[in-house]
Amino acid sequence: MSGSDGSSGGGDAKPHPSAAEREKKKERARVSRTSLILWHAHQNDAAAVKKLLEEDRSLVRARDYDNRTPLHVAAIHGWIDVAKCLLEHEADVNAQDRWKNTPLADAEGAKRFRMIDLLKTYGGLSYGQNGSHFEPRPVAPPLPNKCDWEIEPAELDFSSSNLIGKGSFGEILKACWRGTPVAVKRILPNLSDDKLVMHEVNLLVKLRHPNIVQFLGAVTERKPLMLITEYLRGGDLHQHLKGKGALNPSTAISFALDIARGMAYLHSEPNVVIHRDLKPRNVLLVNTSADHLKVGDFGLSKLIRVQHSHDVYKMTGETGSYRYMAPEVFKHRKYDKKVDVFSFAMILYEMLEGEAPMSHYEPYEAAKYLADGHRPMLRAKGFIPELRELTEQCWAADMNQRPSFLEILRRLERIKEILPS
Repeated sequence: MSGSDGSSGGGDAKPHPSAAEREKKKERARVSRTSLILWHAHQNDAAAVKKLLEEDRSLVRARDYDNRTPLHVAAIHGWIDVAKCLLEHEADVNAQDRWKNTPLADAEGAKRFRMIDLLKTYGGLSYGQNGSHFEPRPVAPPLPNKCDWEIEPAELDFSSSNLIGKGSFGEILKACWRGTPVAVKRILPNLSDDKLVMHEVNLLVKLRHPNIVQFLGAVTERKPLMLITEYLRGGDLHQHLKGKGALNPSTAISFALDIARGMAYLHSEPNVVIHRDLKPRNVLLVNTSADHLKVGDFGLSKLIRVQHSHDVYKMTGETGSYRYMAPEVFKHRKYDKKVDVFSFAMILYEMLEGEAPMSHYEPYEAAKYLADGHRPMLRAKGFIPELRELTEQCWAADMNQRPSFLEILRRLERIKEILPS
């Protein structure tokens, strides 16, 4: 029986949503589709971009946080097929982002020569700061003789191989080399780029640390191009957390110490390696007993020679995984090695809370939410005051307020001592 206040029993029909609620729902759907087309443009997925545009042609005018269109995203990466699809659907070839850069200015700044030619044929003009937010060329470390690490493809036995993951530029397979299990990153043909592979080799060949995945060799003289590293039986931290859920504080601190040791080594001067894609999938467990971690996958890393300890490297651009991405990277602002400290804080959160940061948001929306100044709630009991303070400093909006990994190590060691047993 219904009361006079409009309350009712289970038989009454649900009230119709108001016009405001319907508008809000439409707005959420629009934002989600905007994120999708920007994401697919970023991922070089021309088919997905085309499908979205066929469903809604207005998405060709989608804009991100910095007013960049899908064509800006395609231009900066040199994704020709995506750009063609967007242009065929009447993308504004001279749209300007918040820095007043056109897609052509972005392509010129990134030296995407085929893209430059394509955009010019569609009437593209170069307005803006001409790639002011692009990275300088990384400084290449001295290399040993190539014969020290070039591996003959015939030496790699894939007869009982299996897919163990996907890296920044290819798939990773377990294989056998000279009787030893190894991990082989095989560069996918459509992403095969000798310069990218040589960049990763240039980094890996110089790295020697107990908490860094060990490089063993590469196949660079024949296709497919391949990178060979040690095989770690424990899998990656993402899978481990998926199976275990939240870790106890003692285990989380031990894991954090291993990651911080590897990162402190990478960040040591004068040749600072900025990982730029630090996330649970790129942290590997040495064995199934999960007592030792190593940082891996340097496909997005940059090696920068530092003149002064407080140098800010003039690097920007959307690099890495959205959910773990520092706000300054998402906003295409100048950044330095402290982007890795922000990502580390997100991993620390995930280990103690048992869920990915901003797990109720899509990755792109999570990055935007973090860039707007929001942070995940620290609810786990494991976040004792000292650990809570460290985490909050590591994900500070001002990168200059974030501690170095050497400082993080010192503080984690102290926290380990005071943890309740």
